[in-house]
Amino acid sequence: MDEDVVAVAARDPVLAAAVARWGVPPRWPREPGFVTLVHLVLEQQLSLDAARAHLEALRRACGGALTPASVLALDDATLRGAGVSRQKTRYLRDLAGRVTTGRLDLPGLADLPDDAARAGLTAVLGIGAWTADCYLLFALDRPDVLPAGDLALQEAVRELDGAATRPGPAALVRRAEPWRPHRSAASRILWHHYLSVRGRA
Repeated sequence: MDEDVVAVAARDPVLAAAVARWGVPPRWPREPGFVTLVHLVLEQQLSLDAARAHLEALRRACGGALTPASVLALDDATLRGAGVSRQKTRYLRDLAGRVTTGRLDLPGLADLPDDAARAGLTAVLGIGAWTADCYLLFALDRPDVLPAGDLALQEAVRELDGAATRPGPAALVRRAEPWRPHRSAASRILWHHYLSVRGRA
């Protein structure tokens, strides 16, 4: 069994109950690099299925090779045809430009502490705390990351705690304090609960 899941479940009976009900959550790993960041940008305010469809359409528009250079070569009309909004077009171009010029060293993020890696990512237009935290959690496999702005995590906590209202980001951070240094595992438990309840595990 996942050691971090065991450790955090031992600290919180609510998380332990979720693991007992649904099993150990998947790790949902993603390959570090440009494509994963593009995917995360596309997932902002979209369903997972819609974002995946847009990613594949963008990949096809790039001739199968989704790289900073191939994204920068696309015009606005082609990006819109792939389902990329005008706003996200600006985000993807800024991301691609920073990677191309070396202002964002994606391989180098793996060698940085969480806060420094997060700062490097959030310097990119359109990459906020949620996107940066998801990259740290899924692509860099950092053990103590909590994407507190994620609505599914907030709703899972509300359901598991039997609360009337969903906690906001600040309240979720406070709720998660006992989960340190295993907040990534706790996040995975919560996402697994959220998806399993809705038949999407």
